[in-house]
Amino acid sequence: MQLLQRCTPKWNLFSLPVSSCGFACLVRVIIREDPRSASVYIADYIISRIQAFKPTQEQPFVLGLPTGSSPEFIYKILVQRHRAGEISFKNVVTFNMDEYVGLPRDHPESYHSFMYKHFFSHVDIPPQNINILNGEATDLTAECAAFEARIARYGGIELFLGGVGPDGHIAFNEPGSSLNSRTRVKTLAYDTILANSRFFGNDVDKVPRMAMTVGIKTIMESREVVIVATGAHKAIAVQKGLEEAVNHMWTLSALQLHQHPLVVCDRDATLELKVKTVRYFESIEQAGTDARTQGPALVYRPRTYVPGPMPKTPRTAQQETPDRTPEKVPKDLRINTELHHAMEDDELTPDSMSSRLVDSAIGGLDGTLKSDLIFDRMGTRMTAL
Repeated sequence: MQLLQRCTPKWNLFSLPVSSCGFACLVRVIIREDPRSASVYIADYIISRIQAFKPTQEQPFVLGLPTGSSPEFIYKILVQRHRAGEISFKNVVTFNMDEYVGLPRDHPESYHSFMYKHFFSHVDIPPQNINILNGEATDLTAECAAFEARIARYGGIELFLGGVGPDGHIAFNEPGSSLNSRTRVKTLAYDTILANSRFFGNDVDKVPRMAMTVGIKTIMESREVVIVATGAHKAIAVQKGLEEAVNHMWTLSALQLHQHPLVVCDRDATLELKVKTVRYFESIEQAGTDARTQGPALVYRPRTYVPGPMPKTPRTAQQETPDRTPEKVPKDLRINTELHHAMEDDELTPDSMSSRLVDSAIGGLDGTLKSDLIFDRMGTRMTAL
């Protein structure tokens, strides 16, 4: 077992990561028939990891969290299990993936509002254990550096839950993002702004132009990464991320280099995978071997992190975090956490970015630009000699 833990990754001829002792660093894949079953599996997985860790106030379990439609159901399950007394989040510290720049935290479309509405207001997590990027910070670079430093002070993230967009991106790490990136500011593309305007009264001018996001390297340094991918519109991203080489144009593929990646899919999300790929992962469970047991053993041990540089300039004053969870929560932050509502009508998208996007490549752009485009086939520039 020690041999497995010490082996270092190298590349083979097919650009797949292979350890120096000959074992492939395979992405573990769990396939369920529908989004509901996939969400239940992930919620159970998170609970089991927290319980196995046995967190204390001095050594909390550090959990990375996303926003979006798919996590909504995962959060509902976690809330229900908490109310049933099966799990406590009192000794859990959370770090969220991203936040809009310039959007007040109490804005209905901010990720602060999303998390408190769907999760934080319903469990016993202390407010001081919640870490979300401040989109109103005066010095955005300093805010991102401080966010990385807070992660480092906690010893890194134990489990990072995330999603994948139809184009293979994780968080706001869209195609072309550096695989060595850390928490930073990203400028939103125009098609993203146009698509997101439907959440801001169809007013393009109200959509934030920038967002802050954790980087790929930030995610990769976590002990485990769990990705949820549901729906046929995620099938190409899943295929590119699992079957093809590591590529910064499909940032999901970076998980091939992680020691403990887990991708949980529904049946539709596997439509682009090869038949033998699907059968392989299914055969693991059919043989009575859980995919989580493959690869190096997950053993909780101290990890050494180099803290990010702290800002030299004083940070702007922010709203103070209360010492305890408020006893009462405004009614508009309460939602129905029962599990018997119909899921068929919900579009399940795990990623904070993809949950707010229509097919941006065609949705609205062609209609907007049709009258402005003139195709010059060079014929108009040629004259007879």
